[in-house]
Amino acid sequence: MYTNSIASGVHIFRRMISVKSTTFLGPQLTPDVTNVSRDGGYSALINDNIVWLYDDTECMGYAGNQLSFVSNTAAVASPNQNISTVEDFGVVMVGNDNHGRKEYAILANDTVGTGGWIPFQPDELQFNNKMKGRERVAIWPGTSPTPISTTQAFMYAPLVYVDYQPQDPSKEYQARGMTLVTITAPNSGPIAAREGDLVIPGTEIAFGGFATLLGFTSTTDLSRGNDTRDVYLLGAANNGLQLARVDLDNVESYTDYSYFDPRNLQFSEISPDPNISDYTQIYLPGTFTSGSVFYSPYFSTYLMIYLNRMADSTFYGRFLDLNQPLAPDPVWIVGGKDGEGIVQEDAEALVKYAWSPEQTLYASPPGKGGFNYAGTAHPEYFNRQYFAESLYSESTPSDQRLNAWYGSAILLEDDAGGDGRHLLLSWTSQLQGGMDNGVYQICLAKVEFDSISGESTGTPSSTPSVSAAATSGGQQPGKTPENMIPNVGNRIATVFEYCAWEDSCILDVVSYLLLSVMVATGASLLL
Repeated sequence: MYTNSIASGVHIFRRMISVKSTTFLGPQLTPDVTNVSRDGGYSALINDNIVWLYDDTECMGYAGNQLSFVSNTAAVASPNQNISTVEDFGVVMVGNDNHGRKEYAILANDTVGTGGWIPFQPDELQFNNKMKGRERVAIWPGTSPTPISTTQAFMYAPLVYVDYQPQDPSKEYQARGMTLVTITAPNSGPIAAREGDLVIPGTEIAFGGFATLLGFTSTTDLSRGNDTRDVYLLGAANNGLQLARVDLDNVESYTDYSYFDPRNLQFSEISPDPNISDYTQIYLPGTFTSGSVFYSPYFSTYLMIYLNRMADSTFYGRFLDLNQPLAPDPVWIVGGKDGEGIVQEDAEALVKYAWSPEQTLYASPPGKGGFNYAGTAHPEYFNRQYFAESLYSESTPSDQRLNAWYGSAILLEDDAGGDGRHLLLSWTSQLQGGMDNGVYQICLAKVEFDSISGESTGTPSSTPSVSAAATSGGQQPGKTPENMIPNVGNRIATVFEYCAWEDSCILDVVSYLLLSVMVATGASLLL
């Protein structure tokens, strides 16, 4: 797939993910509860069960009366279930309505003060009990958990101070920071445990709040053994995504975190300002609200699926382009690690290759109450290679390091065309908008991929001339892939995103395009 530029003789090629089909699956079903309104909807495969996590959850009776309200809940989906059905954890019968019908609610013995499935610390619980809902501290999962084995996962969940009637409307929600939550799923039901209080302060970027990946230690760090792992944390700042890294053994110590600087492709001890607007200092410029970053066995690279801040209910996507190294490197070259692709735990590739330009994947149908939000991908469905091979026990033979097939009720494994070719998406639909009377539900859709199309002609250089900031930052908001990206510093060169020249001597075209970049970016270009 390619688009023609305005100049004759120039073709701009954009490698893109081809979507073969999309299928709206409807709302997620919760048959164990009388009526439920909730948002969020994140998941992970843990101990052979898919654990779903939700944010604010209100259970209501047949007449619409409130039965319970908590800031987070959990549910489980098993392999042979209908893909739209989950079994909620903590459901109790609370009595009968006026017609004698039994009514069921989630964690109905708890009030807004006690939070929900993820436990509160004593001081948080004391505050909530005192305020009785006028103000509260909430714990919202916010993102899908990251497995550290086949039976355990962890996540960074935001703690949020909620004031329903603030004097300053902009302070209705105030971030207190990120807390670390570990999750297990025994047969009795999913269990969440808090690992300390706040790991990341509320004044910092919410690293891990967008996505978290587990990876091998850096290829440049020879002092650490093969048994250790690094954690890569993506957090949404005001003008894009920023990236942090920490040893898995030190995730509870924020002083041990380091932060990626796109200007020199190095990690630094200096955390980025959440309000920074200089795109050369942002890992991936753009607007992001919710999303997922995960390894796709179908494409053999990482995918990023997300919603932006445009409130257009649209899922956007990117892939990590292994044909676009950010800089000369003896290991991370064209084609992946040592030229042989990447595996799931090669998360260091996130800082070695460029993300493809943003593209539209799926426009989800909005509910009557307004735009959709909390869009998330669920790569554990339609995928037997959800876990990295190293997460299985050493006694598990290599050919048996595969999880069960989830989603067979609508797609048999033999008909799927490969692990990860189909992807489940979820989002929160507003059936009725409003702060005090809003009604929300989780909706689902399935996307079927085809291939990555639009291969550029010619062989990409293993020593790209584009700068670290230009490629690691990706496409700047409001600019098209046809725009040229300025190099940083005084040594400035320019390149097209995936371009090929039919006539390299069209100097007037070159001059026109360079001038366009100068106007758009304010850069100084040296010919």
